[in-house]
Amino acid sequence: MSSANTKAHFAAPEENLTPEAQVEITGRNVEVPEHFADRVNTKLAKIERLDPTLTYFHVELLHEPNPRRSDESDRIQITATGKGHIARAEAKEDSFYAALEVAIGRMERSLRKVKARRKIARSGHRAPISVGEATAALVEQAKPEVQEKPGKYDVDEYADQYRPGQIVRTKEHQATPMTVDEALSEMELVGHDFYLFMNKDSGRPSVVYRRHAYDYGLIALKEG
Repeated sequence: MSSANTKAHFAAPEENLTPEAQVEITGRNVEVPEHFADRVNTKLAKIERLDPTLTYFHVELLHEPNPRRSDESDRIQITATGKGHIARAEAKEDSFYAALEVAIGRMERSLRKVKARRKIARSGHRAPISVGEATAALVEQAKPEVQEKPGKYDVDEYADQYRPGQIVRTKEHQATPMTVDEALSEMELVGHDFYLFMNKDSGRPSVVYRRHAYDYGLIALKEG
């Protein structure tokens, strides 16, 4: 059961399903009830159908008792690992139940986009043979999310508003050469708006980024 010093909110599960992939659920500042773990597994089993290559899910729950952000007190981050790729989605809501729905929705949209992109790539064309068939799911995904709340960022809007920006986090990744299409797929899977990669065709560091609707941009470095 939930620990007494938290205000985390959970809901009863729907029909219980279990994914074939390994699932690890961890809680920070909160204990995870068995019925909520069952709900997580049920949702992940449906996600697994979109990408049968997924072998491992890590679901992390974090309760942040911040009175200024009671509508974002419960956070869920889902990381799915497959054969050579990782998908990630995160959400903050006023309950773990709501956060789970939003995070699952985001991961589902990412996987569907990648699935549509791979289908187009297998056809050997830069554009789909049947636009209606290949983009029907994407049109549905473009609709506004009911649970989504605009203007939500990881940066605390009340802290250090006027202090000059500074580097607070550094990451290094393996520079595995890949094509632009492969980089776009990786960007969708991790749920980011940009992706840095080593372009296999040009041999130069490049960045793909999201523009409007289904359009993307490409930035590449060249010698001066």
